[in-house]
Amino acid sequence: MMRRRFFIFIFILCALFLLMHSSPITTYTEVLSRQVAMADRSKDPLYQEILKKAREIEEAPVEPRVDRIWKLIPGYSGLRLDVEATYKNADRKNGKYQPILTEIPPRKSLWEFTPQPIYRGNPKKKMVALMINVAWGNEYLVQILETLEEKQVKATFFLDGSWLSKNPELAKQIAQAGHEIGSHAYSHPSMSRLSKERIIEEIEKTNQKIEEVLQIKTPLFAPPSGDFDQRVVNLAWERKMLTILWTLDTVDWRKPPAEEMVNRILSNVENGYLILMHPTEPTAKGLIAMIEGIEQKGLSIGTVSEVISPDRVAVEKIGDF
Repeated sequence: MMRRRFFIFIFILCALFLLMHSSPITTYTEVLSRQVAMADRSKDPLYQEILKKAREIEEAPVEPRVDRIWKLIPGYSGLRLDVEATYKNADRKNGKYQPILTEIPPRKSLWEFTPQPIYRGNPKKKMVALMINVAWGNEYLVQILETLEEKQVKATFFLDGSWLSKNPELAKQIAQAGHEIGSHAYSHPSMSRLSKERIIEEIEKTNQKIEEVLQIKTPLFAPPSGDFDQRVVNLAWERKMLTILWTLDTVDWRKPPAEEMVNRILSNVENGYLILMHPTEPTAKGLIAMIEGIEQKGLSIGTVSEVISPDRVAVEKIGDF
């Protein structure tokens, strides 16, 4: 009798255990419904069309790399069409859909490499930047700012610290217009000829002045005249600043005719280029034609940070759908 009761007790315990750990009937029903739905959608021509489009546009990310000539080249995000989300939101009655796209970022960031200067964005990125080094040329700055506002373009202004000290209101006008601010050292020296202590002073003194006047911390440093050595790159890197050079130079400081300068840029500009200029008369006169010509080539114009980021250009997200 005791033995029989024992087995009954064990049976009850096992039954309770199974009840507590088994999936509810509703869960099973949901799983079955999903499987049926998946089978149904696989026969839907619209679903098959979305699958085909996903295979056509899928693009793997491009990792950052160090090039022998161009040094540190930023990565570029890949692209994927979210098939399930796109199908779920599709107008199945009319066979129409709005593709839902997601970016696939590179695995590595620029900061995972050894310190290197940057001369350009990724060659796949259909965007360029106007980088304007400011240490003189106040008489043309307002006209340049007005042109940028008219054309709805944001540029990156690298400010010389001593210029900033003398022209805080002009600097505020640049920042308040939504343009990006970078550092151009303090006294426009040849950085490679300085001692380590002076290099640090040039960088930090300008950073302090930018923070004081504009309440901005900039991650970008453009060495005056493009003069630098590895010490300069390392010391900027230690301060979480990237050393930025240029891909294409307007050579506007030589005061060429504006048309000649514009032709020089438009005949050479390519994806990911950083275009160097200054607040000079040729730039003030030729800026509209330059901007329009760049855009006619199918290139967007953004800040330096936008060009060297891995983010895809907005127009590329839309695609040909």
